[in-house]
Amino acid sequence: MSQYFCPYSVSVINMYSPELNKLYCQLAKTCSVQMEVNSPPPLGAMLRATAVYKKPEHVAEVVRRCPHHERTPDNNDGLTPPGHLLRVEGNPHALYQEDDNTHRHSVLVPYEHPQVGLESTTILYNYMCNSSCMGGMNRRPILTIITLETQDGQLLGRRSFEVRVCACPGRDRKTEESNFRKQQEAKNTSKTHATNKRCLKDTTSRPEGSKKAKTSCSSDEEIYTLQVRGRERYEFLKKINDSLELSDVVPPAEAEKYRQKHFSKSSKKEREGAAPEPKRGKKLLVKEEKSNSD
Repeated sequence: MSQYFCPYSVSVINMYSPELNKLYCQLAKTCSVQMEVNSPPPLGAMLRATAVYKKPEHVAEVVRRCPHHERTPDNNDGLTPPGHLLRVEGNPHALYQEDDNTHRHSVLVPYEHPQVGLESTTILYNYMCNSSCMGGMNRRPILTIITLETQDGQLLGRRSFEVRVCACPGRDRKTEESNFRKQQEAKNTSKTHATNKRCLKDTTSRPEGSKKAKTSCSSDEEIYTLQVRGRERYEFLKKINDSLELSDVVPPAEAEKYRQKHFSKSSKKEREGAAPEPKRGKKLLVKEEKSNSD
């Protein structure tokens, strides 16, 4: 089941914001909600409307009218339960229920097929308490959940929208839509700054001893192909590339140890292969040798 409201309504008593998926309406004023289904439901299907609190910390509480509106004779005809917030207008088949387990209030009406030439069915709802009423909603946001059910309670479809019952629907809608756009712009700006900061950090904080500079966030992952003329030149460039690949996986400290060890071995070999230098000074004579003066 899909459900939508009249987004082009210019009524001052109720209007719908597609951007926020939120209905703004006045107390006890008619709100027309259009229901559209993808395929005809089975015979005897019902449409149930239930009001619940939006925030998780309040969702377990029952949405009901404030004590003042519940006791006031105005908008209490004696046929509907005085504590129910949500009512149906102009339908004698409306059935008001209270769940035995959750004690939530709901109102059911039989599903009626759209009239000839129409694609949707219209139901008239009334909200019988302001969102700001103390002892009732007390400025806590609510959702209206509309479900399409069979006679035995099988769920066929579900849609929901937020509701604000207030004195000036147009003013509140304009204010909340403006605040929502500012929040979205702030989030987008924050994400952009975070991405740029992460890229800058990657380019500046290179490991010590690494000679490979990062020019972008993804440049190190790109693969390039170089055409080389001549086998000897190819082997030479391949050795350079292999050395660079090895330097990426070998820690700088280990590479430095290897270079020091290789340097010490080379120095030792050079010293061992060189001819010893003659010693300077007087030559010692042995017994068999005679001096030139003899």
